[in-house]
Amino acid sequence: MTEKEKMLKGQNYNSRDPELIEMYHTARQLLQEYNRLDSREVGRREAILTALFGGMGANVWIEAPFYCDYGENIFIGENTFINTNCIFLDDNEVRIGENGLIGPYVQIYTASHPLKASERIKTPGRDGNQSSYFTSSQPVTIGHNVWIGGNTVIMPGITIGDGVVVGAGSVVTKSLPNGVLAFGNPCRVIRTI
Repeated sequence: MTEKEKMLKGQNYNSRDPELIEMYHTARQLLQEYNRLDSREVGRREAILTALFGGMGANVWIEAPFYCDYGENIFIGENTFINTNCIFLDDNEVRIGENGLIGPYVQIYTASHPLKASERIKTPGRDGNQSSYFTSSQPVTIGHNVWIGGNTVIMPGITIGDGVVVGAGSVVTKSLPNGVLAFGNPCRVIRTI
């Protein structure tokens, strides 16, 4: 099994694997160009996002700068708006439904590490390409018609249902059902919408 396959299956993987490093460099090259483009260059912006992402619907708008690890694990539904300075660590799939509003500085994490240092840190391999820590990942899924307020952090393995509003500054540590207002640190359901 390749390190990429391990990564997408939620197993520990070597993030310094040559295939993953090449994916990382490709994403960095595309992001560098995207983040420097004039906002009027809509056609080129769309072409870069199409090359970067695993899938993207029509009328997606992403404010620069935008950052991600690989890009190819990101899938965004049509009519979704992503504001400035968002970071999607897409070591596993990040799926965002249609008509989404993602506020500025939203961070979506799929990667994680063991809590205990003795389980997290390993002796580096002699080849120099081995990570010195264990990494695993879980997907994040955000439904249709969701509004995520600015400065929200979404942790690995989270599913946010359709029609949800997450208040600004929240840290989402548990999945949220359809049609709720939720906010806080940790994020909790406040009421049904």
